[in-house]
Amino acid sequence: MDLSLSASERAFQGEVRTFLEQNLPEWIRAGARATPSVFVEPDIAMEWQRILDEKGWLVYHWPKEYGGTGWTPMQRYIFEKECALADAPSLPVLGLRLLGPVICQFGNEEQKARILPRIRTGDDYWCQGFSEPNAGSDLASLKTRAVFEDGRYVVNGSKIWTTHAHHATHVFCLVRTNSDVKPQEGISFLLIDMRQPGVKVRPIIGMAGDHEVNEVFFDNAEAGPVNLVGEEGQGWTIAKFLLEHERGGSCFGPKLLADISRIRSRAKETADGDGSLLEDPEFARRLARIELEAQGLETTELRILAEMAQGKPPGPKTSIIKLVASSLRQQVDRAALTAAGYYGLNLETQRPLYGNDRPEWLDDEASQLAAPTYLNGRAWTIFGGTNEVQRSIIAKTVLGL
Repeated sequence: MDLSLSASERAFQGEVRTFLEQNLPEWIRAGARATPSVFVEPDIAMEWQRILDEKGWLVYHWPKEYGGTGWTPMQRYIFEKECALADAPSLPVLGLRLLGPVICQFGNEEQKARILPRIRTGDDYWCQGFSEPNAGSDLASLKTRAVFEDGRYVVNGSKIWTTHAHHATHVFCLVRTNSDVKPQEGISFLLIDMRQPGVKVRPIIGMAGDHEVNEVFFDNAEAGPVNLVGEEGQGWTIAKFLLEHERGGSCFGPKLLADISRIRSRAKETADGDGSLLEDPEFARRLARIELEAQGLETTELRILAEMAQGKPPGPKTSIIKLVASSLRQQVDRAALTAAGYYGLNLETQRPLYGNDRPEWLDDEASQLAAPTYLNGRAWTIFGGTNEVQRSIIAKTVLGL
């Protein structure tokens, strides 16, 4: 695979850079830089989403007939890399990157016409209801039930670790609609309005002080039959499709490499004995190893994108991306904490860490972010399927063991 840029790709890179320089406001960049959690707050994400949608670049990973750009894998890579270098915030991934492709693939024409435009405009803000207290990695054992009666589904049960449920207007859920068949065959994919009396959200505050995840309780919540995606019992198949996009639908490499570059610059300024931290052989060796692995990850991501461009599904190889990217993310966060020195030991729990009311820095922004980012990032090897689950998938479906 030729990774060098052609003349047209260099021109596209210049177009992206110019667009970011002219259209990505500094207050959004600053907010994204000062966000220690995986997801930025809606005030930043939704404004950036609006800007990209006006440009026509928002849903570049959707099929072209539903608003996608038709970019090549290299163009997609260039865009994500330039966004990472420009401190662009992450977008609301749950609607744009997860539910959107599901609706494109499995939704009926009415659902496509109703749901896809509102994801793009941000009128609907989605969260994901998969994990339950006793059904996380063993997702097939989920207990939340949806019973069809009097012309609608009545839902009872609970979900946990539901990211941004406190902001969401809707949730896409895996629910059990049949208990008399094999567990995987009795699961359906249902869309539920969060703004009804039968839905309750309870916050979970992480050890870094972030309110990012929640518990969600359904007490006779209702959803009409128009909100069933696919057929009853097809939820497991849809979930596997969705998780392939969650684990390998984007490029982690560019962001990791951009952060490594920033850490290297910071380490030059961090005192360590008679020299700088970057001159410490052990730290320099560790940072170099992380960078090499991130470059290898980047190449693997490009190969998967190239296959997707040929119409092939992401497949189980996305588990390799999830496994390596989550481990590298934690190593990068650990290196950033080391580079912050003693100031990195301070854990600021006030949120947000940007805007006029942000807490004062003890040293600088990077030091203030180091500890909360490191602690929040411990979840990288858990969400989207634990690393243990990813290794099992790789062993069975990639290596054939």
